[in-house]
Amino acid sequence: MYYEQSARKRIMQVLRGQSEGHVPFTTYSLFSELSTFEREMRERGLGYVAISSSYDIVQRLATVREIRYRAANGERMIRTEYKTPYGLLYTEQKPQPELYTNWTKEHLFKSEEDYKALLWLIQDRVAIPRHDRAAKLVASLGEDFAVRDQIPLEPLQAMISSDCMDAQTFSLEWYDNRDEILKLYDAFRELNRSIYPIVADGPLEFANYGGNVIPAIIGKKNFAQYYLPNYEEAAEILHKKGKLIGTHLDDNNETIMAEIGSTSLDYIEAYDPVFSPPLETAFAQFGGKAIWINWPSAWHAESPERAEELTIELLSRVKPGDKLLIAVTENMPIGRDRELFPRGDKPPNAENKKEEGIL
Repeated sequence: MYYEQSARKRIMQVLRGQSEGHVPFTTYSLFSELSTFEREMRERGLGYVAISSSYDIVQRLATVREIRYRAANGERMIRTEYKTPYGLLYTEQKPQPELYTNWTKEHLFKSEEDYKALLWLIQDRVAIPRHDRAAKLVASLGEDFAVRDQIPLEPLQAMISSDCMDAQTFSLEWYDNRDEILKLYDAFRELNRSIYPIVADGPLEFANYGGNVIPAIIGKKNFAQYYLPNYEEAAEILHKKGKLIGTHLDDNNETIMAEIGSTSLDYIEAYDPVFSPPLETAFAQFGGKAIWINWPSAWHAESPERAEELTIELLSRVKPGDKLLIAVTENMPIGRDRELFPRGDKPPNAENKKEEGIL
C-alpha cells in the first residue's frame, strides 16, 4: 500500500477537515466489478464509495404489483401498479443495467385526476430502520470502502427526478396547479423528516441528501425557499450525532452558488469544475465546505496523457486548507477506466504537489 491510512480514513479526514494534504481519488463501487484491475487500483490508493441505506421505505396499505414483460419491439419492461382508494397509479420502466438504473417511460402522474391518488400514495409510505444491513455491509467491505447513506430526494426534487412526474410536467403543473404540487411537497417532506433520525442513529458516517438539482428549472428563489430549509433541518439532526451530510450537485450551479454556500452541508459531491464555475470560485463561495468534484466527464474522451495533464493542472489550483476530493460520480464509457487510471509499480511522486494524492 502506498498510504499508511486506509482509503476510508483518508476520505473521512478530508470531509472532516483533518486532511494532511492528500486529495483522495474515488469512484462509486457500483461502477467496478471485482477483478484483478479493481484490486490493483485499491492497492494503489483508489477509494471506493459504496452507497447503502440504513432504512427501507415501504407502502403500508397500498397494493403493489410488479409485472415484467417484453414490449412489442422486444424491449424488456417493468410495469409497477399501485392500487389506492382513489384509483390505480402505475409506472412503465425500461431496465438499463449498463447505466445502473431504470429509465422511466411513464410516470405515476398522468393528469390532474391523479393528484388525490398520488398524495395518498406518498402519505402511505413509511420508513423502516435497517441499521443491521448497513452495519453488515461496512463490516464485509473493509477499509478500502467508504459506505455512504442516502436520504431521499429533496421534497420538491422528488417530483422531478423520481417516478412521480418528469421535469416538463412538473414545470407546467408548478404554474397551473401549484397548490396541488405543494401538497405533494409537504407529504414528501414529512416522509423525509421521519428518515433524518434513522440516518443519524445509524452506523454510517456520512449521507447524501437527494441531489441532481436542476437550477435552470428550480431557480434561485425556489431553491432558497424549498431546498435550503430541508438541508438545514437534516443537518441539525445528523450533526448532533456526529454524522456528515452533503448533496450531489452535478448540474451547472452558477445561479445558486451563494445559496449552496449558506447551508450547513458539510460537502458538495459531484461538482463539475468544467460545467459549473471553476474550483477557485466554488471554494470561495462554499464557505469551507469539502468539495467532492466529479472528475469531469469531458475528460473521459481524452488520451491518458491529456487527462493526466488536466488533472495535474486542476490540482495546481488547490490552495492549502482547501478540502478537495476527486471522484468518478458519473458513468464512464465502458473500459475507459482501464485506459485512463494509471497503473505500474511506482506510486505517485509524493514530493510533487501537483501529483500528491492521485492514486
